[in-house]
Amino acid sequence: MTTYTTLIILSGLVIFSYLFDLVASKTKLPSVLLLLLLGIGLRVLVDQLHFQTFDFLKVLPTLGTVGLILIVFEGALELKYEREKNKLIRGAFLSAFFILTATVTVITFIIHQITGQDLYRCFTNAIPFSVISSAIAIPSAAALTGQSKEFIIYESSFSDILGIILFNFAVSNPHISVSSFTGLGLSTLLIIVLSIISCILLLYLMGKISHHIKFFLIISILILVYAVGQSYHLSSLVLVLSFGLFLNNADAIEHFYFRSLFIYKNLSRDLEQLHQLSAESAFIIRTFFFVIFGFTMNIYELNNSITIMNGIFILMTIYLIRIIYLKLFRKENSGTESVIAPRGLISILLYYNLPPSLRLPEIGTSFLFLVVLGSSLVMSIGLLASKKMIKAEQPA
Repeated sequence: MTTYTTLIILSGLVIFSYLFDLVASKTKLPSVLLLLLLGIGLRVLVDQLHFQTFDFLKVLPTLGTVGLILIVFEGALELKYEREKNKLIRGAFLSAFFILTATVTVITFIIHQITGQDLYRCFTNAIPFSVISSAIAIPSAAALTGQSKEFIIYESSFSDILGIILFNFAVSNPHISVSSFTGLGLSTLLIIVLSIISCILLLYLMGKISHHIKFFLIISILILVYAVGQSYHLSSLVLVLSFGLFLNNADAIEHFYFRSLFIYKNLSRDLEQLHQLSAESAFIIRTFFFVIFGFTMNIYELNNSITIMNGIFILMTIYLIRIIYLKLFRKENSGTESVIAPRGLISILLYYNLPPSLRLPEIGTSFLFLVVLGSSLVMSIGLLASKKMIKAEQPA
């Protein structure tokens, strides 16, 4: 493949992704779904033409990790903290925690029935299917307004964080003991302390850098700290969410010493530019990630009726648990929130981070693809239905 052909393909993908975003804004159809279908279409075309391609699975986890950081950071930069929102934040955390716990438990037993393997291996394989993907949920929440939008941003971010904590804990502790929970407590405390220090240092750095190139430096440092934390099995997504929230709410801190040291004249303008840069970078990374994921899927494996039935059963479980919880414990639920539970980037990353010894052949990439695609379809149908209901309720 020549250099110019590669440039044409990459530019074309970005243009298609931009058009998909325009379609998504008009129809509420998630652009991620269209990107996945584009990737599948390209794979079919390449197979038909018998082209040799690169092994994209080598770059998929790296792209996904950078995309996850940027999307959560972008979402956090949109959140303004107010004391009145404590109830919303607490509700989002409890929703993420209990829905994740219940979903992992039920899917563990489903996988156990499918494979007959021991519960520990089934449990570790169930986690990727149980985490809400903030990479899909946050952009899709743009279709919502007010508290519903903020609830989805907080809930999906918390779900990612809790999912990573649970995954790291499960993979690192095949045999549970008191020391396992001690280690979990220490690592959680460590990441909280690291987050506080990083937030303060990065804000200070933003105010002191006079060079015209500084936002990519800030993002690069954030990614570096995230990667170092993850390499020591710390849930560094806490840091990303904290930094975004801290930046967007730093000007609300009234302490004189803090304001004199950290709040500078162009902070508001810098935040706008940082948000714009992170949003556009996330757009590019998300484009390539989901197209490549669709491209790497062997859709011919989906001819297996047993795989399809098991995938549908897991999807039904995911939404049944979510609907029941939100019905019982979230009175403000508009109904649309119940369908925004996509599986996507975080599910794919966790699945590919499973040690080979823990992977189950029956729960392969085609199974994962089916759940990711199915949850995106359910969300799309739900958002389209809610849009029609809102139009019907509006006076003529």
